[in-house]
Amino acid sequence: MAFTLPELGFAFDALEPNIDAKTMEIHHGKHHNGYTNKLNAAIEGTDLADKSIEDILTTLDMSNSGVRNNGGGFYNHSLFWKVINPEDRGRLSGPLLEAVNTAFGSKEAMIEEFSKAAKTRFGSGWAWLCVHDGGKVEVCSTPNQDNPLMPGVGCGGTPIMGLDVWEHAYYLNYQNRRPDYVTAFFNIVNWNEVEKRYEAKIG
Repeated sequence: MAFTLPELGFAFDALEPNIDAKTMEIHHGKHHNGYTNKLNAAIEGTDLADKSIEDILTTLDMSNSGVRNNGGGFYNHSLFWKVINPEDRGRLSGPLLEAVNTAFGSKEAMIEEFSKAAKTRFGSGWAWLCVHDGGKVEVCSTPNQDNPLMPGVGCGGTPIMGLDVWEHAYYLNYQNRRPDYVTAFFNIVNWNEVEKRYEAKIG
């Protein structure tokens, strides 16, 4: 079963001025679409072809660069569009807020640690908020298109929020000002989606 490019779910200009329309158009239509097509080519005719993307990544042979890079790119971007969806963003609350307060002391402290992970990731990569079995949350970052589902990468657990810090995600608007882009991310986080993913994981 081939993977398909997920719908973005909102207009290209819906996140302005935080992320510009041209960046969104290129990011979704070119970069994410490219990862989707290359992932399908990499798994065609293999025993991975009928697996979910989560099953592929959690049992991944990390030497399989075609699946590692493109499977990661497909999964990471699919999550990213959901957590920046402008519909009904809500606010951090409920069990996730309790977990954040336990792990970091406050929402503000979590945002500071997450932002540091994003800003200091050398080269291209991602920053993540992950949930472990039992509900503990943790922040980490990964290089390239790796993510915490992959064996031995990052903080482990299940990503519930991710920020793309590849230059293609922000360069048209922010150039080399990655810290400004990271700050802007928190203007567009859909906390309802992040909470939904947390609660789905902890049951």
